[in-house]
Amino acid sequence: MEHWPVGLAILIALLLGGVPIAFALAGVGLVGVATIIGWTPALSLIGSAFFDNGRDYSLSVLPLFLMMGNFVVQSGIASELYNSAYAWLRHKKGGLAMATVIACGAFSSVCGSSMATAATMTRISLPSMRRFGYPDRLSTASIAAGGTLGILIPPSVILVFYGIMTQQDIGKLFLAGIIPGIIGIIGYALAVKISIRMRGIDLPVEDKLPLGARIRALKGTAGALVLFVFVMGGIYLGVFTPTESAGMGAAGALLLVIGSGKFSWGGLVNVLYDTMKTTAMMFFILFGALSFTNYVNMSGMTSDIQSWLSVFGDSPMAMILAILVIYLVLGCMLEGLSMIMLTVPVFYPIVAAQGFDLIWFGIFVVVITEISYITPPVGMNAFVLRSVVPDVALGTIFRGLVPFVAMDIVRIGLIIAFPALVLLLT
Repeated sequence: MEHWPVGLAILIALLLGGVPIAFALAGVGLVGVATIIGWTPALSLIGSAFFDNGRDYSLSVLPLFLMMGNFVVQSGIASELYNSAYAWLRHKKGGLAMATVIACGAFSSVCGSSMATAATMTRISLPSMRRFGYPDRLSTASIAAGGTLGILIPPSVILVFYGIMTQQDIGKLFLAGIIPGIIGIIGYALAVKISIRMRGIDLPVEDKLPLGARIRALKGTAGALVLFVFVMGGIYLGVFTPTESAGMGAAGALLLVIGSGKFSWGGLVNVLYDTMKTTAMMFFILFGALSFTNYVNMSGMTSDIQSWLSVFGDSPMAMILAILVIYLVLGCMLEGLSMIMLTVPVFYPIVAAQGFDLIWFGIFVVVITEISYITPPVGMNAFVLRSVVPDVALGTIFRGLVPFVAMDIVRIGLIIAFPALVLLLT
């Protein structure tokens, strides 16, 4: 009898019990492999996972993009993005909330972190929305949902992880995330309108600014736009590799900080320290996931699950829908990164065997993971908001997120029905 169900149950129990994901993955992977081939080769394999991969040049893309994001946060560009978006939407009912969503999307394009986006935009946009009488349910939901775009719109740390685990081109993954990210921004803006209409919320509006004033308001966003076009344009045109683009992006973000007048040596030290600390954590998680992948491959887990999914016969689409349901259920128990690390080693060989493009599957998985950031009981973005504004109850945030989750379901449906939305730019 296969023993992988026991290993998988132990892993989930460890994660739910609060054991750090890196140690849970590495521990289960090590013990599981040891029960199959013995302790000596198992220890050799886990040593290779950490040592050999730690010397892999391609992994330098991770700390460089993390550094880029830290510099962008320090530059204060988020407030400029928010003010520019509001200048164009101030005459619309719900304009502040829609501006928040757009600013979150724009900030994500040069930050790459969902929770950093949510935390930063909470401090910038929530005071304005409260001043104009926006209910907490709407204002916090628009921030939490907008923040999820940080793991999809490139550069995305989770897409880097997915690319390494599945050996897919990280540059193509970044390009594939752009159109679904834009669809996400549009969908969340529609969710704001739906929330206002459904609840009959009466919100104030301001006079429409002249076109010249709105164009001038975009001046503050020029740095972020240039940085995004420079990094992604370079990848798209083949001027430099994703790793080289990460280095160029980090240097460009540093120039953005200097140009904003917010550079300080103390701030530079903080950025380098935060980057180093986060990189160490991310590497431990990644190497733990690779150790767990060894166990998945040796235990027969993939072939067993593939045989279970064969009940769908010759319908690959039914199998994808089954995987979608599994992810939605797991999203209620695990946070996004844990879910990615646990499931991708299991599902990607099955999906590839059915003829699905793994670039498409990566975006599919990340969009589903976005939902886990805003659904109870472990919606991380809701908890981030709760930590910044403790006077707002978690229940208030989650209730406000219902229309935004509905828009995410629609977006997943579009991605499944029209794969070209993902693959067009690749």
